[in-house]
Amino acid sequence: MAQATIRDVAREAEVSVASVSRALNGAENIRADTRARVVAAAEKLGYVPHAGARSLSMARAHAIGVVLPDLHGEFFSEIVRGMDKEASARGFHLLLSNMHADLNDAVHALRAMRGRVDGLVVMAPHLDAAELMRNMPQNVPAVLVNCRADQGTPALLVDNVGGADTMVRHLLGTGRRAIAHVTGPSGNLDAEERLAGFRLSMRRHAGVDDPLVLPGDFSEEAGAAATRALIAGGQRVDAIFAANDMMAIGCMLALREAGVSVPEQIAVAGFDDIPVARYLHLTTMRVPIAGIGALAVTRLTDQLSGRGNPAATELHAPELEVRATTTAHKKEGRTRT
Repeated sequence: MAQATIRDVAREAEVSVASVSRALNGAENIRADTRARVVAAAEKLGYVPHAGARSLSMARAHAIGVVLPDLHGEFFSEIVRGMDKEASARGFHLLLSNMHADLNDAVHALRAMRGRVDGLVVMAPHLDAAELMRNMPQNVPAVLVNCRADQGTPALLVDNVGGADTMVRHLLGTGRRAIAHVTGPSGNLDAEERLAGFRLSMRRHAGVDDPLVLPGDFSEEAGAAATRALIAGGQRVDAIFAANDMMAIGCMLALREAGVSVPEQIAVAGFDDIPVARYLHLTTMRVPIAGIGALAVTRLTDQLSGRGNPAATELHAPELEVRATTTAHKKEGRTRT
């Protein structure tokens, strides 16, 4: 049996093809009884609108472009999961691309979206605001996530400085004093802000002006390498605060290899609260990753519908999740404070 067409629906509902189009596309200039008759006819005939024709008639692709630094790893899986769930609920699908850490890749990924999507969600913590805005497609609504953004584009940001301060205060509260920080990649907004928060908190709450900072790149391997270097150098620490959970997991693996117990000898903490963190009982700063992804889609579709503040910046505070890797540190039978 041939698939029903819009003309078949019009004939069944005894209305014009234009009325069918308006009814099924949610137009307001159509009577409620006519809309109901059209919907009933479409359901009876099993009519499915042609996506290409529908997008042309409405000047919409019903697609959201999502440009991320990477598509690998639990963090990005979580944020895409949140975006996809919200986009599907609002009648959109996602077109994904990644820009890695290279400006040329970023430019290519952004330009590839032109003419293919109704709006963009962009996460580019490694680009400065001028570079990012210079290469954004013109006249395409966008929401930025953890970007160095100008004041004219809506943005969702994580309070990395406040989150790092909270974690340092937690570690100090368990009796730790010699706290090392494994930072993320140079030039990355999240990494820089978490490092700044760590240094500020160590100075303010521990009286340490030059705390130990080890280089990293947000990967598990970087956390392990930093920890092995720490052990080989004989530097005394009683806690490691990694700038993300994957590096914290690498730290834990390297400590286990060296026979160092966690948390009895060295506490370990991360940032983000990716799903695997809870299974490893890792203390971390919880970022609502999937929630931020969903909210980015909500803010974008609100723009497309003419609702919301098109230039609002929202700062989201992460929450401390205390687990087994940072239980109270004891010395000579007493908890240090």
